[in-house]
Parts: sequence; structure tokens; C-alpha cells
Amino acid sequence: MSMIESLLLTAAHVRTFAEQRPLTNASGFFFQREERLFLVTSRHVMIDEPSRHFPDRIEIELHVDPDDLGQSAGFPIPLYRGGKSVWHQGLDTAGEIDVAAIEIERAALPDRTVYRAFTPNHLPRQSDQIEVGTSLLVVGFPLGFHDTLHHMPVVRHAVIASSFGLRFKGEGYFLTDARTHRGTSGAPVVMRVSQQDSAQGDLPWMLLGVHSARLEVGKPDLKLDEALGLNCAWYADILLTLTEC
Repeated sequence: MSMIESLLLTAAHVRTFAEQRPLTNASGFFFQREERLFLVTSRHVMIDEPSRHFPDRIEIELHVDPDDLGQSAGFPIPLYRGGKSVWHQGLDTAGEIDVAAIEIERAALPDRTVYRAFTPNHLPRQSDQIEVGTSLLVVGFPLGFHDTLHHMPVVRHAVIASSFGLRFKGEGYFLTDARTHRGTSGAPVVMRVSQQDSAQGDLPWMLLGVHSARLEVGKPDLKLDEALGLNCAWYADILLTLTEC
């Protein structure tokens, strides 16, 4: 396989379907907890009652040949089994958290599937100093846009726009300042680490959050007010709860 940044192989293009009808595009990423593999995305990708978004399955695109990244295959993941949802979502004291994790049956993956997965070792520790204004990357598929030849995501630059140590307005997210679009929901929000831990493998990035949505304030005057350009990123440590055995 040619030299490819490992970060790009963590992201997955997510498409949602109701039976055979395509619905939306979104972003997601791989998270590994011991021997279990999960796809993480926004909870509203799985179900969103306000917009009447009710898919019954998602499909992710996988690289299936380490020697030719142009080779890919769609991998379907049912969202319901026996009439019950199979993804994990969380609550905190402020209400629902817009993050979902769904387990991937590793034995069902094509033999030569190429991907990288974040692990608990990529989550921030209490001792880590993460400051407002810190440079971040958001890795995803805005408006479904990506390198369609090599099936790779694109990366947008962002900065932390609220105190990382304080839940913004008591919610389970912090703010980022970045230009984002529909389809970025579920993308990993990461920070480069200066001193790589061997436990992080070939992925020298800290997983800080999961991009959810642009932040809107009231009803702005479209003639007078520009978009804030601020976004909600849910703290990634919720994954420790969502991926518990």
C-alpha cells in the first residue's frame, strides 16, 4: 500500500437507507475496544424524529485491497434486529447525547479490508492540557464529497472555540470554529499529539470529539447576519460508555 496518512483510514463514508431507498450521507469512524470493533457516528444519522428520518440500515464503504485503494466495497449494517435497534446511544444529566456506536461483526468484513481504528488510548486524559484555540482537524464527507477514485475523506481545519474543560451551557459538547456542511455529522474531531504514546500505534492523534451539527442562534436575519461558523462536538469519552461489554 502506498504511503497514506493513517488518520484518513479511520473515517468511513456512511449512507442511510430505508429498504432500497437512499436517504442521506454522513460521516463516521472506527473505534476498537479490545477485540470489538464499532462504527461511530451521530445518533441523528440512525434516527431523527423531527426530520422524519427513519432508516433501517446504513452502508459504509470499505477499502478491500491494500495494494489498490481504488478497490472498495459497500458493507451493509442493519440498524434493527427483531424489531429492536442495535446501536448504542447515551444520556447524561442534560439529556440525549448525539453520538451512536454500532458493533461491526469483524468476521463478516472482507479478508483484506484496510482501516485504522481509534482506541481508548486515543482519548484525552485528565492530565492533558487542551486549551481554547487549539488547532483541530475534522475528517469526513461534507455533502458526501470525497476522493471518489481512492474513496478517501477530506479534512477541514478547526479550532476549539469554548473551554474544553467546561461543558458548554452544561451540555455534553464543546464548540469548534470551522466551516462545515451537511454530511459531516459523525466525523471525528482530532488533535495531533506532540509526543506519541506507543499504545496509539501508527495513529498519533487524540480523539477529542464527534462532530454533530452547526450551532444556530435564534432566527438570524439572513440579510444582516452571517452564520456563526460554530459547531457542536460531543466529547469522545462517551465512547467508553457506549462500547462497554
